[in-house]
Amino acid sequence: MKKKTVKDINPSGKRVLVRCDFNVPMSDGHITDDRRIVESLPTIKYLIEHGARVILMSHLGRPKGPDPKSSLKPIADRLTELLGQPVQFINDCIGGEVLSKAMALKNGEVLLLENVRFYPEEEKNDPAFAQELAKAGEMYVNDAFGSAHRAHASTEGVTHILHPSVGGFLMESELHYLVGLLQNPKRPLIGILGGAKVSGKIDVITNLIGKFDALLIGGGMAFTFYRAQGRPTGKSLVEEDKIELANSILAKCSDSITQLHLPSDHISIEEFKNEAPSRIMKTDEFDGKWMGVDIGPLTIDEYTKIIQDAQTIFWNGPLGVFEMPSFANGTRAIAEAIVERTKDGAISVIGGGDSAAAVQEMGLAEGFSHVSTGGGASLELMEGRQLPGVVALDDA
Repeated sequence: MKKKTVKDINPSGKRVLVRCDFNVPMSDGHITDDRRIVESLPTIKYLIEHGARVILMSHLGRPKGPDPKSSLKPIADRLTELLGQPVQFINDCIGGEVLSKAMALKNGEVLLLENVRFYPEEEKNDPAFAQELAKAGEMYVNDAFGSAHRAHASTEGVTHILHPSVGGFLMESELHYLVGLLQNPKRPLIGILGGAKVSGKIDVITNLIGKFDALLIGGGMAFTFYRAQGRPTGKSLVEEDKIELANSILAKCSDSITQLHLPSDHISIEEFKNEAPSRIMKTDEFDGKWMGVDIGPLTIDEYTKIIQDAQTIFWNGPLGVFEMPSFANGTRAIAEAIVERTKDGAISVIGGGDSAAAVQEMGLAEGFSHVSTGGGASLELMEGRQLPGVVALDDA
């Protein structure tokens, strides 16, 4: 995973085609969270300062062809504010007009192309489309870690045409923290895995067994493990077709260095709504009408003690139904415990997705060593898979 970065190229006077991840949440044409745009700034600023002619490209959403709702125009406006200089925008990403606009750029100027997914050839990694994209640039930089697990024309295809092809600073940072967890971590190394379903985390859990010292399980997926142990689960979410798999994970952990911890208690409700009356139930107390929606105080204490001894912490997935304020307490308490431990020198990494959104919402994101911008990409990396957008870059 040792790849060249923007520091290894001389971009002065060159047209540098940069793949960013500007796939940000939008509402009525307004950006509701610009974190991914902000994360791209160090690479863009570095290129500007070193006299590059910067051409940015990205996708936004899953449009089925050109769609004004998925236009990158609002991104260009926000970048203009953040960079303090005009960011030109063109409403296409290939063709003669794009080429003449790119050729007219002066050193330090920035151009943003329209959504690459307006063309179906992007996701098909069509070589002819990659060739058209590549015409705008002379060098290529991939700073879109959130799309690195996709072999698309703008993330993988162009690397066969443009040389050098290197990573940006965000890509470098993501790989430093995430690969570091698997290759050379400070121990004890613990993983906290939440979310509704075991099925979304099977490959991660399987890959981490034998590598991590402890895995703390929370969220709805805990109940599939309880069912595998023959314990009551009430009305809680259980993936019936994954019970056998949960059993094999429990068996693998008992034969390895990895201790698997399940919650001892839960906040439980009878009706799935925020205002529903709740009670604390021990794991073996569930009857037919109750469902668990958050980890309970006993579990928070147990998990906090394990976190306090950890040197490296990886977290992916909320520990309860955090979208409902009444059941966000477990996720918040664990986030706060990790922030405290990080202050004392531990390395803490959030693997994107809902847990990243949760700590962002709670105003705790700054307290972590690293919050990944790519949920899917970080999970695939933790599953032990190669990321096509990273593999394609020039080796250091």
